[in-house]
Amino acid sequence: MRRRIVRALAGPLVLAAAGAAIPLVAAAPAAADSVVVGGFPVDVSQSPWTVALSSRDRFGGTRAGQFCGGVAIARTAVLTAAHCLGRDVVGAPPTRDLKVIAGRTDLLSAQGEEIPVRDTWVNPRYDGVTNAGDFAVVTLAEPLPQSAVIPMAAAGDRAYTPGTSAVVYGWGDTSGAAAYAHGLHAARVHVLPDAQCERAYPGSVEGTYQPETMLCAGEMRGGRDACQGDSGGPLVAEGRLIGLVSWGSGCGRAGSPGVYTRVSDVVRTLGHGGAKALRPGAGEG
Repeated sequence: MRRRIVRALAGPLVLAAAGAAIPLVAAAPAAADSVVVGGFPVDVSQSPWTVALSSRDRFGGTRAGQFCGGVAIARTAVLTAAHCLGRDVVGAPPTRDLKVIAGRTDLLSAQGEEIPVRDTWVNPRYDGVTNAGDFAVVTLAEPLPQSAVIPMAAAGDRAYTPGTSAVVYGWGDTSGAAAYAHGLHAARVHVLPDAQCERAYPGSVEGTYQPETMLCAGEMRGGRDACQGDSGGPLVAEGRLIGLVSWGSGCGRAGSPGVYTRVSDVVRTLGHGGAKALRPGAGEG
């Protein structure tokens, strides 16, 4: 999983300390190694739409196979980052034990359920160089309750206004000293002006900030942020989904805020030829 060259795989992504060293995407299973600093524990009942992507075959059972985050946008449809479903992450075709863990605060508890994945759809416009269009849809074999579905914020929604308070969710280490948290954590951040991210990421090997498909959030002074392994997890403001953890440079570094997939681009894509991603049964109420 990338995030700081895309926040994903080499460990469960998470709310990290400034200056934390973040490994790149791993081609093989790797141990969790992120830090959750500036965050706080939450019960999944406070964000029932937050789910974990899991494959024990590829990532082992230490963290129930968790390798990315996701968010329920319909009863049988989970939105995640496109890079979470790359062949270097889940294989090609995707590993047969790919599941979505829902309704579970502690990854190692028996709470909630582990739902098999029926199908996957990756945005065909995803650009792994710039990181534009970083989203995918996972179709579940069994429906979630309607109460676990969060509405997506379309273009023009006030939740995208710079300065808006938002919350990002994920699982990860709380100390950086191998004290890995099994429980869900969250961090409060702010939506930042596009101009700040354009200055921070004008174009490099890490990616290029493109406001049409990306959203900038965090704190310019550093601190609270998402990090490795949280990729695909939700950024929520005013009760609506506005972003998916995608990429950035480091975690929590001053001047290098987190970059999220802009959910209004998801809404636009699914409404213009991408609706096939919501397979039959998705969203049935």
